[in-house]
Amino acid sequence: MAETMSGEKKGFFTRLKEGLSKTRDNIVSGIDRVFNGYSMIDEDFYEELEEILIMGDIGINAANAILERLRAQVRENHIKEPSDCKKLLIESIKEQMQTGETAYAFEREQSVVLVIGVNGVGKTTSVGKLAGKLKDQGRKVILAAADTFRAAAGEQLVEWAQRAGVEIISGSEGADPASVIYDAVCAAKARGADVLLCDTAGRLHNKKNLMEELKKIDRIISREFPAAHRENLVVLDASTGQNALQQAREFGEATDLTGIILTKMDGTAKGGIAVAIQSELHVPVKYIGVGETIDDLQKFDPDQFVNALFDSKGENENE
Repeated sequence: MAETMSGEKKGFFTRLKEGLSKTRDNIVSGIDRVFNGYSMIDEDFYEELEEILIMGDIGINAANAILERLRAQVRENHIKEPSDCKKLLIESIKEQMQTGETAYAFEREQSVVLVIGVNGVGKTTSVGKLAGKLKDQGRKVILAAADTFRAAAGEQLVEWAQRAGVEIISGSEGADPASVIYDAVCAAKARGADVLLCDTAGRLHNKKNLMEELKKIDRIISREFPAAHRENLVVLDASTGQNALQQAREFGEATDLTGIILTKMDGTAKGGIAVAIQSELHVPVKYIGVGETIDDLQKFDPDQFVNALFDSKGENENE
């Protein structure tokens, strides 16, 4: 088993590295240019580094925090050469992205996981992939098809449920999503499910309705299944950069976000958004997707991500 996991991780690291090639061109080549172009560490050096980080979608807050830590370490260690800073910068970026020990508690406890996000970001696909992963871990999973406004979403989820070998509770097209959640919660309790994984409608154009709907769903789960561990994951498309950050903010107004699934990391120049999201929203990136297959969605490992971004060979450092 360990061998398979290691092989899968290695394969994913390679795909991640390839997927981040445009982001690497966007950020890392600029950083290298600064390290090689300056003969001393001065304000201009820091300012140019900051500009590259912000332009690479890492965001103002994250860039400030990363550089603040770098400045402190340069002072503490009496570093004079810009080229000696690179490793410190990489460590500083990793520090910004740690997810914490409790990030995956829902995998071990009886849980209800709501997956939210606008249409087109890979939300339903992410729910399906997550169901497959949890089933492979020996968990009993039930899916709730509560995105009743998009007919294709229900059909897509049925396909994923069959592929993963898990049960699915769905309503008719246009049905009240909260009633689907109610039925699914009753089924999850009656059948002793470990994880109830809910696909919800992906609309932001009418935020008031969305918020009311999510609040209603929240009330039903709290009332009917108070003992369940709760998780609200928002799915974001990495290739939309700062728009993804804005979407997360808006969903964060509607519900208490506990984690992020970042899809479409392959082939985007905006991969730096993974750093920005965590720093700006204080919500951890929990899963990252670099393609279409079930193995292309993996738990987010900040060290692995930054190593892949900087094209480091250290893929097995944390195994």
